[in-house]
Amino acid sequence: MKRIMIASLFLMLGCKEEKKETNVQTEPQARESVVEKTEADTPVNESLEAQQWLKKNLVSYFKTDLGNLDKEMQKITTKDYYEYKTDAMGVDMDVDGSLTEKEFNEKWKAKFDTKKAGIGIGFLISGQDWINIEVENCDLKSSSKDEYVFNVVLRDDGFKAHYPSVVKVVKENGSFLIADVLQEERN
Repeated sequence: MKRIMIASLFLMLGCKEEKKETNVQTEPQARESVVEKTEADTPVNESLEAQQWLKKNLVSYFKTDLGNLDKEMQKITTKDYYEYKTDAMGVDMDVDGSLTEKEFNEKWKAKFDTKKAGIGIGFLISGQDWINIEVENCDLKSSSKDEYVFNVVLRDDGFKAHYPSVVKVVKENGSFLIADVLQEERN
């Protein structure tokens, strides 16, 4: 996207320089406003894009057929986060591949805050069942280059439940993906 914007800017500047001979007075003002608008609006627009992407995909995830939830989760998360959360959901379960809490912490402590993994609870919500999940709040908490952190509250009016979390979204290869969800531990 940046390459297209830069190429467009050069193209516009090239065309305007030809006109410079005929109308020198208005040229510098037009060039400055194009540059200022492009540089100032890009981060805001990208964080807004990330927020809209997140809202849309959170709602879409919970409308997915139960048999396809795992595939849908893989589509909207980074590979590392998917593996991490899958491990967290299976901690101390009596199934093959399940980790103890100590093994889980050792495996993931270098990449994630394992205290906020949501051990023993599902992806994004602590309930096993839901009726209609909606995004109540999705506010930008912080951002840096290609990384956006949102305070999110999911709501299920059917079960009168609210699920607060902090969701980190990253931009990889031109696409947004969930890179981490900070959830409270099970009780």
